[in-house]
Amino acid sequence: MQSLPSISTDYFLNPAFQREEPYGDQRARILNAGALASAEHEITAWPGYQVTPLHALGDLADALGVAAIHYKDEGARFGLGSFKALGGAYAVGRQLCRVLGQQLGRDVQPSELLQGELRQACADITVTCATDGNHGRSVAWGAQLFGCRCVIYIHATVSDGRKQAIERFGAQVVRTAGNYDDAVRQADHDARANGRHVISDTSYPGYMDVPRDVMQGYQLMVQEAVQQLGAWPTHVFVQAGVGGLAAAVCAYFWERDAQHRPFFAVVEPTRADCLLQSARNGRLTAVTGELDTLMAGLACGEVSLLAWETLERGANAFCTVDDAAAVAVMQLLARPPGQDAAIVAGESAVAGLAAAIGIARDPEARAAFGLDAESRMLFFGSESDTDPALYQQLVGASAADVLGWQV
Repeated sequence: MQSLPSISTDYFLNPAFQREEPYGDQRARILNAGALASAEHEITAWPGYQVTPLHALGDLADALGVAAIHYKDEGARFGLGSFKALGGAYAVGRQLCRVLGQQLGRDVQPSELLQGELRQACADITVTCATDGNHGRSVAWGAQLFGCRCVIYIHATVSDGRKQAIERFGAQVVRTAGNYDDAVRQADHDARANGRHVISDTSYPGYMDVPRDVMQGYQLMVQEAVQQLGAWPTHVFVQAGVGGLAAAVCAYFWERDAQHRPFFAVVEPTRADCLLQSARNGRLTAVTGELDTLMAGLACGEVSLLAWETLERGANAFCTVDDAAAVAVMQLLARPPGQDAAIVAGESAVAGLAAAIGIARDPEARAAFGLDAESRMLFFGSESDTDPALYQQLVGASAADVLGWQV
C-alpha cells in the first residue's frame, strides 16, 4: 500500500456553531427543499443528465482509521468536468425565464427555452460572469443550451487551457488585470453599461437572486450522494471559494435534521482563506492580494453574503491546506492505496480530502473533530482535469493514463 502524504492543516473550531439552533425561516428563504425539487425537475430533464458516481475508498478509510470514506466524483457532470454545471447553467435558465417573463407579461417555464419562439427570443439576451474557470464554463454551456449570448471575464492568472475550454461553448472571453474579485467587479460594471445579465456565484448587497439559484442547483449533487449512500455521513469536509458550494451542502443537512447533521468542515487554500478569517474575526473579512494558489477555483478573497448566512453558524470548523497538500492528494487519488478506484481529481477538487487526511493523522485534531473508528466521511470531488496540461504536469500522468491503470 502506498504511504499517505504528510499534510499540515490549520484549523479553527467555530465558536458560533450551535447544534440546537434550528435551520430557520431566514436560511430557508435562501435554500429549501421545495426549491431543490424545482431544480431537480429541470436539471434532470436536460440532455445528458446522469447521476455521477460515488466511490467507496475502503483502503484509504482503513489507512486513516475510520469506518468509511466516500468520494462523489463530479468529473463527468454534463461533460463539463465539474459540479458547476448544476449551478451556473441552472441559474442561466432561471434568469432567462425572469427576463422573458417580464417582456411577455406571463410566467415562462424552463422547458419553453429549449424550443420554438422563446428560444429565438433568447438570442437577444446576453449573460455574463467572472470566473476562475469552472463556473464560467457552466454559464457558457448554459448560454449555448438555451441560445443566448455570453461574455465571460477571467482574471490574470487563469490558465489558457481554462480560457479555451470556455471559448469552445461560443462565449466571448475577456481577460482582466488583478484577481478574481477584481474580475467580478469588472463584469458587474460592464454588465450595467451594456445591458447584460450577471450570472454570478458570488452574492453581494443588491444581488441575491441569481447566486441563490446557483446554490440551489448545487444541492442536487448532495441529494444524489445521500441517496447513493443510503445513510448520512458523520463527517463532511467541503472545499470553498466564495462559499456557495459549502453552504449548499451544509444547508442540505441542517434543514433536514439539525440535531443529527454531520460534523461539517469548510476547507480553503492557505492563501485565500476569507471564510476562516471571517470566522476567526466574527465578521465578514476580505483577504486581499494576488490570492496565488494552484487551487484556482478556490482563489477567492471575498465571502458570498448568502453563503455566510449558513456557514457563519452552520459550520463546525474552518480549515486551510497549502498547494503542496493538494498536489499530494491529486497524486494519491491517481494511484490510490490498495484496491481503491483511481480517480482523476483536479486541483480544486481535493482540498476537503487533503484537510481530512491531515486532521485524521494528528491525534489532537482527530479528537477535536470527533473522528474515530466509526466515522463515515463524505467528500465532493468538485472537478476532474479541467486543465489537462496542468493536471499532467502535477500528477505525472494524463487522465487517460490514470483511468487506464484500473482497467
